[in-house]
This record gives sequence, structure tokens and C-alpha cells, in this order.
Amino acid sequence: MAGVKSGPAEVPSPAPPASSAPPYALYAAEITHSFGERAVLRGVSLGVRGGEVVAVTGPSGSGKSTLLHLLGGLDTPGSGEVWWGETRVDTLGTQARASLRASSLGFVFQHHYLLEDLSVAENLEVPLLLAGQAGGHERVQELLDAVGLGGRGHESTGVLSGGERQRIAIARALASRPRALLADEPTGSLDRQSARAAAGLMFDLARRQGTGVLLVTHDEALAEQADRRLHLVDGVLSA
Repeated sequence: MAGVKSGPAEVPSPAPPASSAPPYALYAAEITHSFGERAVLRGVSLGVRGGEVVAVTGPSGSGKSTLLHLLGGLDTPGSGEVWWGETRVDTLGTQARASLRASSLGFVFQHHYLLEDLSVAENLEVPLLLAGQAGGHERVQELLDAVGLGGRGHESTGVLSGGERQRIAIARALASRPRALLADEPTGSLDRQSARAAAGLMFDLARRQGTGVLLVTHDEALAEQADRRLHLVDGVLSA
């Protein structure tokens, strides 16, 4: 497939009907994207299975963030397909994508983007409410315990350290047990020790609940923890 050197077991065929879609939590087939006349992505295909961690590395300006935006349904590709599980999403309208995104995807960024007016526990409740999931209190406590902040749900996020805030951001992204987690430099603002702890937590939680992770990073140590690594250069993805 154009732009991909992975074996056929790792790269989906383009345009499979939903009934015969391969068991990917998230995948793309031959997606392209341009800004004006400048091609940013050139026929990129990839698949992430449930519980798998895939890292995408590449130089600045290679299209990594654009790829995440397209896979997250925040923009639509110029051509090609984007699927979340058995649902093709690039053909959906903006509102339909947003509604499905709430229960299908989680996001982690370099900045935590916690809601400062809400408590730690309330921040974790937000994705559960958006996804329409019951049992929120039990799930929130489970997540707080998992990230080592079990007795601090009532506290303001403002009293947390940088590493603790990012751990809550990771827990929030995984709260609704999404199909896939998209992570854009998730440990970029942390010191080495905090980064290692946050990354280990993110990968462990995702693998335990079967959430696929697509990670873009410049951090070689972080990328080495992934199950697979891909490299994006000049809009072309390779193994």
C-alpha cells in the first residue's frame, strides 16, 4: 500500500465494508491531506488493534499532528478513509462525529487541559457523562485508585503537581473505556521521572482495558515502550 512498508497483517486494506472490517480499534486507509498546494499526508495507511500501543515518530512538520487530527475526526482527509472500529467516520457530519467521538476516543496532550473549576473527581466524571455511561462514581474511584490518587478526588486540580495532573488527564482520557486513545507528546512537559511514570500508567491502563493507543512523540525512550513504531517523513509513513 502506498507509503507503508509494514506487512499486510498490520495495514488494513482500503474501503472494507463494516461487516468485514478487520479487528482494529482505529485505522486509516490511504488518507491524504494538503494545506493549499502543499501535500502534508501522502496515502497514509495504518491500523491500531485493541490493547496495542503504536508510536509514530518523525521530525517537526512531518504531519504527525495533522494525522492525529484526521484520525480523531477533528478534520476530514482530502481522500481515503478513517474508521473507528466498524464505523467509517470520515463520511459523517460534524455533529455525528462529535457524538460518536465521546464514546469512541480519548485524547491526551502535552498540556493536561483539566477543568480548573471542577474537582479532581469531577474532571473524571465529564467523559462518562458525555458518553452516557452509568456507574460514574464507581468508575471514578477505580481510576483514582489506579493512578495513585484515591483519596484526593475532592481536591482542586490546582493543588496537584504537574505529574499528578497529567496522570488525571490520562485517567480522564481512558475513563469511558474508549476504543482508542490518541496521545500527542503526552509527557512532553514532564521531567524524566514523572514522564516515565505517566507513560507506564497510560500504557498499563490502556492495555488492561483493551484500548488501542496511537502515540506521536519526539521522545525516543517513550517510543521504545510501544508495541510497534512507525516513522512519518514528508507525509509518508513507514515501519
